[in-house]
Amino acid sequence: MSVKFAVLGLLEPEPSHGYDLKRAYDAHFGDVHPVKYGQIYGTLSRLERDGRVRFAGERSGEGPDRKLYAITDDGVSDLDHWFTQPESPDEQIRSVLFTKVVLALLSDRPAEPFLEAQRALLLEHMQALTRVKSRGGVLDAAFADHRLFHLEADLRWIDATVTRLERMREEVHR
Repeated sequence: MSVKFAVLGLLEPEPSHGYDLKRAYDAHFGDVHPVKYGQIYGTLSRLERDGRVRFAGERSGEGPDRKLYAITDDGVSDLDHWFTQPESPDEQIRSVLFTKVVLALLSDRPAEPFLEAQRALLLEHMQALTRVKSRGGVLDAAFADHRLFHLEADLRWIDATVTRLERMREEVHR
Protein backbone atom coordinates (compact mmCIF):
# COMPACT_ATOMS: atom_id res chain seq x y z
CA MET A 1 0.00 0.00 0.00
CA SER A 2 1.46 3.34 -1.01
CA VAL A 3 1.18 6.01 1.66
CA LYS A 4 2.31 8.51 -0.99
CA PHE A 5 -0.78 8.02 -3.12
CA ALA A 6 -3.07 7.86 -0.11
CA VAL A 7 -1.75 11.25 1.04
CA LEU A 8 -2.09 12.74 -2.45
CA GLY A 9 -5.63 11.39 -2.74
CA LEU A 10 -6.60 12.73 0.66
CA LEU A 11 -5.14 16.15 -0.18
CA GLU A 12 -6.86 16.46 -3.52
CA PRO A 13 -10.29 17.60 -2.25
CA GLU A 14 -8.80 20.37 -0.09
CA PRO A 15 -5.58 21.50 1.58
CA SER A 16 -4.92 19.84 4.91
CA HIS A 17 -2.29 19.46 7.60
CA GLY A 18 -0.56 16.31 8.78
CA TYR A 19 -2.74 15.76 11.82
CA ASP A 20 -5.97 15.84 9.78
CA LEU A 21 -4.39 13.68 7.07
CA LYS A 22 -3.51 11.05 9.67
CA ARG A 23 -7.06 11.13 11.06
CA ALA A 24 -8.57 10.79 7.56
CA TYR A 25 -6.11 8.03 6.68
CA ASP A 26 -6.98 6.12 9.85
CA ALA A 27 -10.71 6.55 9.22
CA HIS A 28 -10.47 5.08 5.71
CA PHE A 29 -7.45 2.74 5.76
CA GLY A 30 -6.21 2.35 9.33
CA ASP A 31 -7.67 -1.12 9.78
CA VAL A 32 -6.14 -2.35 6.53
CA HIS A 33 -2.76 -0.62 6.61
CA PRO A 34 -1.97 1.41 9.75
CA VAL A 35 0.60 4.21 9.61
CA LYS A 36 2.28 6.38 12.21
CA TYR A 37 2.30 10.18 12.24
CA GLY A 38 5.97 10.07 11.27
CA GLN A 39 5.10 8.25 8.03
CA ILE A 40 2.54 10.92 7.14
CA TYR A 41 4.94 13.79 7.87
CA GLY A 42 7.86 12.04 6.16
CA THR A 43 5.69 11.44 3.10
CA LEU A 44 4.56 15.08 3.07
CA SER A 45 8.19 16.20 3.25
CA ARG A 46 9.20 14.01 0.31
CA LEU A 47 6.15 15.04 -1.70
CA GLU A 48 6.94 18.72 -1.07
CA ARG A 49 10.59 18.17 -2.03
CA ASP A 50 9.46 16.46 -5.26
CA GLY A 51 6.94 19.19 -6.15
CA ARG A 52 3.84 17.01 -5.63
CA VAL A 53 2.50 19.10 -2.74
CA ARG A 54 3.11 22.70 -1.73
CA PHE A 55 2.84 24.82 1.39
CA ALA A 56 -0.65 26.36 1.46
CA GLY A 57 -0.58 28.48 4.61
CA GLU A 58 -1.14 27.77 8.27
CA ARG A 59 -4.21 26.96 10.28
CA SER A 60 -4.50 28.28 13.81
CA GLY A 61 -6.39 26.52 16.53
CA GLU A 62 -5.74 24.84 19.80
CA GLY A 63 -2.03 24.29 20.13
CA PRO A 64 0.61 25.34 17.61
CA ASP A 65 -0.21 26.56 14.12
CA ARG A 66 -0.42 23.72 11.66
CA LYS A 67 1.22 23.84 8.24
CA LEU A 68 -1.31 23.25 5.45
CA TYR A 69 -0.38 21.32 2.31
CA ALA A 70 -2.11 21.33 -1.06
CA ILE A 71 -1.64 18.98 -3.98
CA THR A 72 0.10 20.46 -7.04
CA ASP A 73 -0.66 19.82 -10.71
CA ASP A 74 2.26 17.34 -10.76
CA GLY A 75 0.74 15.59 -7.75
CA VAL A 76 -2.63 15.34 -9.50
CA SER A 77 -0.88 14.01 -12.60
CA ASP A 78 0.90 11.33 -10.51
CA LEU A 79 -2.39 10.41 -8.87
CA ASP A 80 -4.16 10.23 -12.25
CA HIS A 81 -1.41 7.94 -13.56
CA TRP A 82 -1.60 5.73 -10.45
CA PHE A 83 -5.34 5.31 -10.93
CA THR A 84 -4.78 4.01 -14.47
CA GLN A 85 -2.24 1.35 -13.46
CA PRO A 86 -3.46 -2.12 -12.52
CA GLU A 87 -1.73 -3.61 -9.52
CA SER A 88 0.46 -6.68 -9.70
CA PRO A 89 -1.58 -9.59 -8.37
CA ASP A 90 0.02 -10.33 -5.04
CA GLU A 91 -1.02 -10.80 -1.46
CA GLN A 92 -1.53 -7.06 -0.93
CA ILE A 93 -3.75 -6.43 -3.94
CA ARG A 94 -6.99 -6.18 -2.00
CA SER A 95 -5.76 -3.43 0.29
CA VAL A 96 -4.29 -1.40 -2.59
CA LEU A 97 -7.43 -1.81 -4.67
CA PHE A 98 -9.58 -0.87 -1.69
CA THR A 99 -7.46 2.26 -1.22
CA LYS A 100 -7.81 3.18 -4.89
CA VAL A 101 -11.59 2.73 -4.75
CA VAL A 102 -12.00 4.88 -1.64
CA LEU A 103 -9.71 7.65 -2.94
CA ALA A 104 -11.41 7.63 -6.33
CA LEU A 105 -14.80 8.00 -4.66
CA LEU A 106 -13.52 10.77 -2.37
CA SER A 107 -12.21 12.71 -5.37
CA ASP A 108 -15.29 12.04 -7.54
CA ARG A 109 -13.29 9.96 -10.00
CA PRO A 110 -14.87 6.89 -11.57
CA ALA A 111 -13.66 3.66 -9.97
CA GLU A 112 -15.02 1.36 -12.69
CA PRO A 113 -12.25 1.97 -15.28
CA PHE A 114 -9.38 0.88 -13.04
CA LEU A 115 -11.46 -1.99 -11.60
CA GLU A 116 -12.10 -3.21 -15.16
CA ALA A 117 -8.40 -2.83 -16.02
CA GLN A 118 -7.58 -4.82 -12.91
CA ARG A 119 -10.10 -7.50 -13.91
CA ALA A 120 -8.47 -7.79 -17.36
CA LEU A 121 -5.00 -8.16 -15.83
CA LEU A 122 -6.22 -10.81 -13.39
CA LEU A 123 -7.84 -12.76 -16.23
CA GLU A 124 -4.55 -12.65 -18.18
CA HIS A 125 -2.70 -14.06 -15.18
CA MET A 126 -5.34 -16.75 -14.74
CA GLN A 127 -4.97 -17.81 -18.38
CA ALA A 128 -1.19 -18.05 -18.00
CA LEU A 129 -1.53 -20.09 -14.80
CA THR A 130 -4.04 -22.40 -16.48
CA ARG A 131 -1.47 -23.06 -19.23
CA VAL A 132 1.18 -23.82 -16.60
CA LYS A 133 -1.22 -26.16 -14.85
CA SER A 134 -2.09 -28.06 -18.04
CA ARG A 135 1.55 -28.51 -19.15
CA GLY A 136 3.24 -29.13 -15.82
CA GLY A 137 3.35 -31.82 -13.21
CA VAL A 138 1.57 -32.06 -9.90
CA LEU A 139 3.81 -29.41 -8.24
CA ASP A 140 3.10 -26.96 -11.05
CA ALA A 141 -0.60 -27.72 -10.72
CA ALA A 142 -0.52 -27.14 -6.95
CA PHE A 143 1.29 -23.81 -7.40
CA ALA A 144 -1.08 -22.74 -10.18
CA ASP A 145 -4.14 -23.69 -8.12
CA HIS A 146 -2.87 -21.65 -5.17
CA ARG A 147 -2.51 -18.55 -7.30
CA LEU A 148 -5.72 -19.20 -9.27
CA PHE A 149 -7.79 -19.42 -6.09
CA HIS A 150 -6.39 -16.11 -4.87
CA LEU A 151 -7.03 -14.49 -8.24
CA GLU A 152 -10.61 -15.80 -8.22
CA ALA A 153 -11.13 -14.22 -4.81
CA ASP A 154 -9.81 -10.90 -6.16
CA LEU A 155 -12.22 -11.14 -9.10
CA ARG A 156 -15.13 -11.83 -6.76
CA TRP A 157 -14.11 -8.84 -4.66
CA ILE A 158 -14.07 -6.61 -7.77
CA ASP A 159 -17.55 -7.85 -8.75
CA ALA A 160 -18.94 -7.23 -5.26
CA THR A 161 -17.32 -3.79 -5.08
CA VAL A 162 -18.70 -2.69 -8.46
CA THR A 163 -22.23 -3.48 -7.22
CA ARG A 164 -21.62 -1.35 -4.08
CA LEU A 165 -19.93 1.68 -5.62
CA GLU A 166 -22.84 4.11 -5.24
CA ARG A 167 -23.42 3.17 -1.61
CA MET A 168 -19.67 3.40 -0.98
CA ARG A 169 -19.57 6.84 -2.62
CA GLU A 170 -22.33 8.05 -0.28
CA GLU A 171 -20.54 6.65 2.75
CA VAL A 172 -17.13 8.18 2.02
CA HIS A 173 -18.74 11.59 1.52
CA ARG A 174 -20.52 11.48 4.90
